[in-house]
Amino acid sequence: MKVAVYCGSSEGPTESEYMQAAYDLGQTLARQGIELVYGGASVGLMGATADGALDAGGKVIGVMPDVLVDKELAHPHLTDLKQVRDMHHRKAIMSELADGFIAMPGGTGTLEELFEVWCWAQLGIHHKPCALYNVSGFYNKLLEFIQHAGNQQFIREEYSRMLVVENSVEKILQAFKAYQPPADKWRDRSVLKPVVENVL
Repeated sequence: MKVAVYCGSSEGPTESEYMQAAYDLGQTLARQGIELVYGGASVGLMGATADGALDAGGKVIGVMPDVLVDKELAHPHLTDLKQVRDMHHRKAIMSELADGFIAMPGGTGTLEELFEVWCWAQLGIHHKPCALYNVSGFYNKLLEFIQHAGNQQFIREEYSRMLVVENSVEKILQAFKAYQPPADKWRDRSVLKPVVENVL
C-alpha cells in the first residue's frame, strides 16, 4: 500500500506539535509497511515526514518538479525521486501512485492538493480515501466552513462524510481500511481522468 501525504514546507510555529506529528506519521506508515508518497522536499513538515519513514526503514517516493530540484530542496536520501516538469504532473503522478491521501497542516499548496483529490473522489475519477490529519485542531475552522457549505447545499452530505477527519494516524489508517466510496456520479470516467505521461 502507498499513501500520499500533503503537508507544509514550513515547520510552523516554534514549539508547535506539527513537526513531531509529521515525523511520527512517517514512522507509523513505515512500521505498518506502507510506502510514503510525498512532494520530495527535505524541509518543513515534508522533510520531517520523510525522515520519520526513512528512519523506521520505510520506502519513500518523492515527486518534485525540476525547478524545485534545481533549488536544492530535494531530500537526498529518498528511495525514489521522480522529477517531473511542473506542478500539474506532480499532482497527477502522486494521485496515480497512492492508494489514499492524508493532508497534514500546510498552506495553499496543501489545501489545493487535498481539495483536488477529494473532488476527484466525488466525481468517481478514483475510489481512494482522503483524510485530514487534524493535528492540534489545525483544520477546525476549515471543517466549520465545509459544514457551512453543506448547509448551503453546495456540498452533499455523502461527500462530506467521505472525508476522513481524525487527530490520530492509527485511526486514519483504520478508516482507510474500512473505506467505502459512494456510488459513482459519472459512468464514463475516462473523459475526466487526468492524463499522466510515461514517467512512473
